[in-house]
Amino acid sequence: MTATAEQKAQVLIEALPYIQRFHGKTLVIKYGGNAMTDISLQEGFARDVVLLRLVGFNPVIVHGGGPQIGKILSRVGKQTEFIQGMRVTDEETLDVVEMVLGGLVNQDIVTYINKQGGQAVGLTGKDGNFIHARKLMLSNPDTGEENIDIGQVGEVVRIDTDIIHLLTSRNFIPVIAPLGVGEEGEAYNINADLVAGKLAIALQAEKLVLLTNTAGVLDKEGKVLTGLSGGRVQALIADGTISGGMLPKVACALDAVQNGVRTAHIIDGRVPHAVLLEVLTDEGIGTLIRGAAANRPVP
Repeated sequence: MTATAEQKAQVLIEALPYIQRFHGKTLVIKYGGNAMTDISLQEGFARDVVLLRLVGFNPVIVHGGGPQIGKILSRVGKQTEFIQGMRVTDEETLDVVEMVLGGLVNQDIVTYINKQGGQAVGLTGKDGNFIHARKLMLSNPDTGEENIDIGQVGEVVRIDTDIIHLLTSRNFIPVIAPLGVGEEGEAYNINADLVAGKLAIALQAEKLVLLTNTAGVLDKEGKVLTGLSGGRVQALIADGTISGGMLPKVACALDAVQNGVRTAHIIDGRVPHAVLLEVLTDEGIGTLIRGAAANRPVP
C-alpha cells in the first residue's frame, strides 16, 4: 500500500528528534551477511548511509567478506578450514583474503555508496598502519591454554584514529576492510565484528551497529529482546538464552558499551533500510544494548 503524503510527513517528523540528537555523532556500522550479497539490499544500504551522512551523522563502515573469500578459495582449489569458527589463514589464504577484502568487496561497497551521491573512501587497516594487530592464539578447550595456531589471524592491539577523523571531517565516508598490521609489517586477517567494536571504542562512537542474519537477540520464545543493560546481557548468557553464534556478537557489543560507546545495536541486515529503521524510528527493529554512558545526559 502506497503511503499518503501525510504518512510520509509523519515519518520525517518522527525522525527529526533523532537527527537533532545525533547530529555530528559517529556511527560505526559492521556490514555483512545477506545485506552484502543481495543487490537490492546493497543499494538500499548505500542510500541509507548517504542519507545519514547528509543529515549530519558520521557513518564509518567496517565490512566482512567471508562468503566471498570462501568462493574464491574454492575456485582456486583451496580447502577452507575453520577452528572455533575462525578461518585458518596460511600465506596462500591470506593472499586471497587481502585481494577479496581490500580489493573486490571494499571497492564494491565504495562504488555503491558513491553511485548514491556519497563520498566513500576505501581503506584497510594496513593503510597508514592504522590498525595495529598481533597474532591471535585460540584457547585449547582441553587445557585452557592459548596454544592453537590458526595462522595469520590477528586481534586488535590499538587503532590510530587520525585518518578516520580526517576523512569524516571532510565529509567522506570511510569503508574499512578488517586487515591489521603486526610489529614487523606482517598482515593479519581480523574478525570484522571485533574490528568494528574496537574502532567504535577508539572513536568513542555514539553507536555501534552490527548487521546480522537474525532479528537480534531472542528470548527463549523467539521474541526480540531490546533495551538491555550489560547486567541483563550477562544474565541471559548465564541462563543459556544467548548462545552459539550470537555469543561473539553480543560480546563485541558488550565490550563496546562497557568502554564508552553509548549504545550497541544488533539488527537484521535482511530487512530493507534496517539501519534507518533502528536509528531514526521510535520502535527500531533489533536489539539495543545500553552502556553506562547512555544513562548520562547528552552533551
